[in-house]
Amino acid sequence: MTQYRNPEAIVETAWLEAHLADPTLRIFDCTVHLLYDEAPPGQPYKVKSGREDYDRGHIPGADFLDLQGELSDNASPWNFTLPSAEHFAAAMERHGVGEGTRVILYSSSSPQWATRIWWMLRAFGFDNAALLNGGFQKWKAEGRALSTAPPPTRPPARFAPAPRAGLFTGKEEVLSAIGAPEICTLNALPPELHRGENARYGRAGRIPGSVNVPAGHLLDPATNTFRPADEVAALFQATGIKDKAGKVIIYCGGGIAATLDAFLLHQLGYENVTVYDNSMSQWAKDDSLPMEAG
Repeated sequence: MTQYRNPEAIVETAWLEAHLADPTLRIFDCTVHLLYDEAPPGQPYKVKSGREDYDRGHIPGADFLDLQGELSDNASPWNFTLPSAEHFAAAMERHGVGEGTRVILYSSSSPQWATRIWWMLRAFGFDNAALLNGGFQKWKAEGRALSTAPPPTRPPARFAPAPRAGLFTGKEEVLSAIGAPEICTLNALPPELHRGENARYGRAGRIPGSVNVPAGHLLDPATNTFRPADEVAALFQATGIKDKAGKVIIYCGGGIAATLDAFLLHQLGYENVTVYDNSMSQWAKDDSLPMEAG
């Protein structure tokens, strides 16, 4: 029976409720909304912070992380670009994250927003982080306590970044991987985008040779929880991702959904997984880069 290798990286709602008073926990709502109908000219969507969701009600003791506003490089032409280690560390310190703390991440929408920040924490050397299985949807559906209190004041923290090479990559590595049999390029977008039926990001289609495991297919639609490890493993293996030591490059629209696939591949024991930061937001707009559809 397949099992996730770091089960402590996924916590259940009952566990979190029982540990809300733990002073070492740093709980964060990571919600972001993508408004496709309000997309600015030339952009695939409008980014809206989930802070309003947080203010209407959140898990008691939780703080809010603004992924675009404070955890991205806002000088970049693309949304959600990875910031510098120094920028990220300063934001974490403002929120009381550092040595001796444990981070719990959740969203009131897709867990991909929480996995993005989990993957960023790992990329900057912080491993004591977990995802709330089922997120805020499951917490609320179970009738657990809610709060509208402002973010808690935390004691000063020291976040010492220790960047890990290889957890994020750019277009040059993705381009060089096309046609390389030892590298699997994986698209985490929905099937219709993979097939090229929607030109949301510019040119319709996918990176040539890439396979498709949509991030949404890795979740139980009834509970928003991660599907069992056996089922997740079978989805990846069905696309040919079998060698756990082999290189896997994952992309999506902006490097967000890709982190959900990356998180679960990491939990299944795959050792060489990287996320293409900026993904199709960059690739589809660059006419020098190849695309395929169908």
